[in-house]
Amino acid sequence: MVPIPLSWFLALSAVLFTVGVAGVIIKRNVIGMFMCIELMLNAVNLTFVAFSSYFRDATGQLFVFIVMTVAAAEAAVGLGIIITVFRNRESLDVDDASILKM
Repeated sequence: MVPIPLSWFLALSAVLFTVGVAGVIIKRNVIGMFMCIELMLNAVNLTFVAFSSYFRDATGQLFVFIVMTVAAAEAAVGLGIIITVFRNRESLDVDDASILKM
């Protein structure tokens, strides 16, 4: 069985991250933008795991654990904010939420 080269994992991670960035730039819906941010975090996690496997070190996997913990906290707080904005404005459009600035 031939092992998969590191460059394939890095290329896949770059494609996922690029799709996430494009989604954040293009999307006008808060939920879609939120999902694209999560996609970018998962692309970074894939890179960490690929390097961790390549160098045979567990440090990358520890970073993945930290990133997943931060992503879970961000999801909880972000979804709470999204629900509050939707209840007040009855819209998930980014332009509607921008009027909440001080």
